[in-house]
Amino acid sequence: MTIIVTLTPELEARLRDKAARQGQDVNLVASELLANVLEWETQDSEEAIKGIQQGLDDFDAGRFRSFHEFAGEQRRKYNLPTY
Repeated sequence: MTIIVTLTPELEARLRDKAARQGQDVNLVASELLANVLEWETQDSEEAIKGIQQGLDDFDAGRFRSFHEFAGEQRRKYNLPTY
């Protein structure tokens, strides 16, 4: 199956420039870039889900603090004024 993607002239020029610098076919470079972005997106989503689950597990186990405690720590850490 062939997919046709329409690029802006600026993006096409950047892609062609990158392919020329690497001495590779522009289609191969585009394919590799898309594969890398899709892989990164998958990893990013998995890490976000793990982080959320860890937070929920911590909360269920009683490992949390109030917002006021957190805010106070941040004010001290970054020398922020109290209002």
